Amino acid sequence: MSVLRGDLKLNEPMSAHTSWRAGGPADRCYRPADLQDLQQFLITLPADEPLYWVGLGSNLLVRDGGIRGTAILPFGGLDTLKLLEGDKVRAGAGVACAKVARFAARAGLVGAEFLAGIPGTMGGALAMNAGAFGGETWLLVSSVQTLDRRGELHVRTPGSYQVSYRTVAGPENEWFVAVDLQLKSGDSAAAQARIKELLERRSATQPTQQPSCGSVFRNPPHDFAARLIESCGLKGERIGNAQVSEKHANFIVNLGGAKAADIEALMRYVQSQVKQKHGVWLEPEVRIIGEFE
Repeated sequence: MSVLRGDLKLNEPMSAHTSWRAGGPADRCYRPADLQDLQQFLITLPADEPLYWVGLGSNLLVRDGGIRGTAILPFGGLDTLKLLEGDKVRAGAGVACAKVARFAARAGLVGAEFLAGIPGTMGGALAMNAGAFGGETWLLVSSVQTLDRRGELHVRTPGSYQVSYRTVAGPENEWFVAVDLQLKSGDSAAAQARIKELLERRSATQPTQQPSCGSVFRNPPHDFAARLIESCGLKGERIGNAQVSEKHANFIVNLGGAKAADIEALMRYVQSQVKQKHGVWLEPEVRIIGEFE
C-alpha cells in the first residue's frame, strides 16, 4: 500500500478549523495531499469510523466536547481548478467558492459570480446547495465526482440527487470531491465587476470582520430570517461571548473566546423568541456536530 502523504493530527482542536473559532477536538484530523492520497487514507480506516468533512468550516458548529471520529480537511488538497470544453469549469471540493467565481470570470465565463459571496469550499456548497445573491450552486452543476468509504470514485449527474433550498440528498456514504459547472461565455470585465460589487455589498451588510458561520438560519417560505429576528429586538443579544450581530440579525458572531455552548444556547433563544412572537420556527442552516462538554 502507498505511504500516506497527508497531514494527520490527533486530538486536533476544531476551533482552528471552523470560521466561528469555537469547538472541541477531533480524535483524528486528516488533510490529504491530493485525491489519490485521500483514497489511500480512507482504505486504512475501519468501516464504522465516523467521518466528518470540514471545508473552510464556515457552516459548521462543533460542540465543545469535540467529535469522536475523523475530520477530513480537503482545503488545499482537493484543489483542482481548470477549464473544460463547452464552457465548463472543473473545481475540486477543497477550492474556495470565491476562487472559483474569480477563475471563471477571468476566463470569460459567466453565471458563477454569486459564488464569491459564499464563505466556504465547493464541497460544502454542493453538500448544502449553498446560495447567495439569488444564485444557487446546483443550478450550475453538470456532474459531480464522489468518493466512497472504500476509496472508490463515482461520477454522478444531478439526477442522482434530490436538491432543494439548502438541502441535498443522494447516495449514502459518498462525499463530493469535484464538480463540473456548466457556465456561459460572456463579458469577462463585466463578470469581474459584478464580483467586486457583490463583495462590497456583502462587506457592507454582513459582519465579515468577525468570526461567524455565515447565515445561521434558513429563510422561511416567503420571508427572511433576519427580518424576523430583528423584529424581535434581538440584534446585539448575547450569551457569554456569542452575540447576535448588530450588523445582520441572521449572523451570530464570536466576540472572542465564545464557547460552542454559548453559540448553540443563543441559537435556541433566538428560535424561541421568533416562535413566540411570529409563530415561526427557524430551522438552522448551520450544521451542528459533536459531543457536549
